[in-house]
Amino acid sequence: MLKLFENWVQIRAVAARMRTLASDFRSNTRGNVAIISALAAIPLFAAVGCVIDYSMASLVKAKLQAAADAATLATISINSPIVASAKSNGTVSGGPAYATNFFNAGATAISKSGTMNVASTTNVSMTGSTVTAKVSFTAQIPTFFMGIMGYKNIPIAGSSTANYTLPVYIDFYLMLDVSGSMGMPSTTAEQARLQAVNPDNLSLYPSGCTFACHFAAQNGCAQSNQGPIPAVGKPTNPSPGGYCQGFTISRLGTTPVLISSGNNTTNGNYVNWNNSQVSSCPTAGTTSCIQLRLDAVGYAVNALLTTANNTEKNTGTSNEFRVGLYPFIQTLCYSAVSSSNSCSVGLTTNLTGGTITNFAAQLAILLDTGQNSTLGSGGTHFENALNTMNINVIPTAGTGTPAKPLPYLFIVTDGSQDYQTQWTGNWSSQNWSPNGAVPYQNSATVIPPNSQDSNNYCATMKNRGVRIAVLYIPYQTIQNANSSFASNEDGYANNNIPNIPAALQACASPNFFYTANTPADIQNALVTMFEQAVSTAHISQ
Repeated sequence: MLKLFENWVQIRAVAARMRTLASDFRSNTRGNVAIISALAAIPLFAAVGCVIDYSMASLVKAKLQAAADAATLATISINSPIVASAKSNGTVSGGPAYATNFFNAGATAISKSGTMNVASTTNVSMTGSTVTAKVSFTAQIPTFFMGIMGYKNIPIAGSSTANYTLPVYIDFYLMLDVSGSMGMPSTTAEQARLQAVNPDNLSLYPSGCTFACHFAAQNGCAQSNQGPIPAVGKPTNPSPGGYCQGFTISRLGTTPVLISSGNNTTNGNYVNWNNSQVSSCPTAGTTSCIQLRLDAVGYAVNALLTTANNTEKNTGTSNEFRVGLYPFIQTLCYSAVSSSNSCSVGLTTNLTGGTITNFAAQLAILLDTGQNSTLGSGGTHFENALNTMNINVIPTAGTGTPAKPLPYLFIVTDGSQDYQTQWTGNWSSQNWSPNGAVPYQNSATVIPPNSQDSNNYCATMKNRGVRIAVLYIPYQTIQNANSSFASNEDGYANNNIPNIPAALQACASPNFFYTANTPADIQNALVTMFEQAVSTAHISQ
């Protein structure tokens, strides 16, 4: 700045000298050449003077523009108290004063002579997740040469605008289907393993049952359907033995890894009955366990948690995401924020903590085996789970600020709904009355609205600002369906399969419907859902 004004003083001295020379020139009357030269010098001097004055004004404007740019950038920098305020409470009330003070500090050094009449206006606002700072300025730059012609000042003006997009804070509510149909093994080979050794319901399914549920407790299975193996007394065999073993077998595994077939006399022989039951099964095809779909879903959830945690590290934003896990069967199990219980984990920012990661890895232990009174048993009740999610778990929809995170509901399911219930071996129903489409309480239908329930819970939540993503794990056709079993439950389930995708897609927000079958596809789809949610949230904000 000092150099600028030293140059200015020198220019003024030169201008004074030129005026003296011009005066001397005018006093010289010796001949016409002098007169002509004097007349020609006037516009020449005027042109040179204008260039000098305008150059000086441009130089000052550039300096003031730099001060304005510095002020706006400082206001929206990541370390700015204004950005910190926007992150913590969604306000930028101190922004204009902060930007003005920053600009004035630079402008004062430029116009320390006090003759430029620098004035500024500032505005700092927040729209959605974007903080915008704008500084505008005006000044009057004194002239030297142009003053001779009556132009005492050159007006200048400029402005600077800078934006900062805040991280979008998101709550992910994972609504996880743990009903009996999610007890299907995760791959075709794993299904063959279970079918070859499973003694459950052999009188009805002589080729072996491929489900790992069948209500291991609460007298949910009839002993008459048991297979001959294993005998009572094996370490892991519940008395009186031999029945409802599908889930237990999936936790014990088989030897060898693959068994081509089973029958009534050998089913159960190749189960590792002396093993200790595993709490999770991360890999298909091992002798220690048979991987179920819920195992695959659990490890996909952990992949999502890892991705979310890495995203926070890469952006340098802590606690940007909260994730909660909410399984459902007859009812939705849920916990409050930063809390957990035996069948759910409430929203937490501790994405790599043992509470949520262990829960996800061991998700299959919540499979409907008739043992968890909070989740209930016997059916798949979207009507209860969605209603609870709408009213109790996500009562309000935020906008993406730390105080009001944006809600995303991730539904992971095979999409087959029925209204039956079971407890202590007694079968009943809930929210059901017979009609042509659903003649029996165990007749499969789809996510509401359907022929039993006209409430569109998904639309209600979406209209409130909740974004819904659906991961459909296709319901598998029941092989060797037995029409005499439970009023043709198998037939209704198989016939319902074509209706499921459209119903789930209608529930999902646009472009948030995914389908995955294999463990790898399930993991990739869930991570992709997370990444798309984050990307979409930033764009829409």
